[in-house]
Amino acid sequence: MITARDSGMSTIDYVEQLTFLLYLKIANEKKNDPIAQEHLLPTGWTNRGWVELVDQKSTELKRRYEQLLTDLGEQPANTAHNLIFGKAQNKIQNPANLSRLVNELINRETWSVHGTDVNGDAYEQLLSRGAADTKSGAGQYFTPRPLIDAMVRCTQPTPDDTITDPACGNGGFLLAAHAYIVDHYVGRDERDLDRDKLNKIAKNIWGTELVQGTARLAAMNLLLHGIGSWDEQPTILIKDALANDGRKASLVLANPPFGKKSSITVVNEDGKATREDVAYKRAKFWVTTTNKQFNFVQHIATQLDIPGRAAAVVPDNVLFEGGAGETVRRNLLRDYDVHTLLRLPTGIFYAGGVKANVLFFDAKPPAGVDQALTSKLAVYDFRTNQHFTLKTKALRAEHLDDFVEWYQSAERPEDRKLNDRVQLFDYAELIARDKVNLDLIGWVKDESADDADSLLPPEVIAAEIVEDLQAALSEFAAVAEALGSGEKTEN
Repeated sequence: MITARDSGMSTIDYVEQLTFLLYLKIANEKKNDPIAQEHLLPTGWTNRGWVELVDQKSTELKRRYEQLLTDLGEQPANTAHNLIFGKAQNKIQNPANLSRLVNELINRETWSVHGTDVNGDAYEQLLSRGAADTKSGAGQYFTPRPLIDAMVRCTQPTPDDTITDPACGNGGFLLAAHAYIVDHYVGRDERDLDRDKLNKIAKNIWGTELVQGTARLAAMNLLLHGIGSWDEQPTILIKDALANDGRKASLVLANPPFGKKSSITVVNEDGKATREDVAYKRAKFWVTTTNKQFNFVQHIATQLDIPGRAAAVVPDNVLFEGGAGETVRRNLLRDYDVHTLLRLPTGIFYAGGVKANVLFFDAKPPAGVDQALTSKLAVYDFRTNQHFTLKTKALRAEHLDDFVEWYQSAERPEDRKLNDRVQLFDYAELIARDKVNLDLIGWVKDESADDADSLLPPEVIAAEIVEDLQAALSEFAAVAEALGSGEKTEN
């Protein structure tokens, strides 16, 4: 099989090209499906699409492929066609490599079954490979699937929910929420028959993504799993989610970008591009700041309907930074029911050295004058004595089963069954802490502190050192970019 290295592209660009080709192949399969025929190419197209590519070779194949990309990209702007193919370019410049992809890889597989179920798992694997390509920076758009599934199992989406992710990346949270609803509310024997129910579920799921290339991957990911329609308004919106409130949702699942600064690229009259920090001044925000992480926390809170619930990944600094951070935490505890905090271990994200948490909070009607909605915060320490790396010990679903079981044992954290990794904190205690610091940890004994036998294997220690170095380098790069932003140009 041809690889990204063979083609001279980054892995994420390679996945994008496969996205285009998979679309054309699936469209051909659905058109010829005797059970549930669907026409996924533009109205009026005949003998176009995959049939133009298969069995073609060399420069003729390349020419036809590039013409298809152009024609699909010129479809109406409010359709999935345009989202996926808008401004699309052929980056597989070697005709022989393109021929191998078309004829030896994609054409030999059947990607749709009975007109409904699509082989989306293979596409998920391609996206994870793209995330592992550290040079492309694609890892920032990819959340570990076991963590996504744990967050979904805790929040338990229903067919009545409206579900969104304001920084959806490749759409992993939306896909997992949809799969949960289908598994729990639509019988397996009904899935090929009850299309109205499935379509209604899908229409209540949407995401927002700022980056065009990532948005097209997310749209394809969802479409491959039967979410959305090729010729209707896309499930993924390409825009800056922080710019306005957006459509309300009863459930928000998110892993916002880890970077601290919100910025835009401004092109001057002389053609030079520079980055400028952006502070989002919104009426419903508690504080105006250029800190992207605190802006996303505020945005998620304001996007929640009442009643509503959210589960969001946040880095450690969101828990303890002063200034804008203190203002956000103080108001979040007062105006929302912040009930659960999951401390995550290092080594589970593609962005090296990240220390993060999952914050669970609910939107509810006001409790009364000067009465906070938060009563007790349960902190679950899944960090101490837990060591993961992406290659030697990757996070798996079973590693989070204990947390999910504890979370599901009762609605209120104080009523959940006892667990040695959990500590409860009252609202009064939290609000009285210096800077309303939620960086709470220390009740689980660190076995490595006084037990030489518990030391990590050398390869794990080495991997953690590498991750910390990568994180430090990223910080240095951000500082360098900020210092040179007045002169730096971007192509």
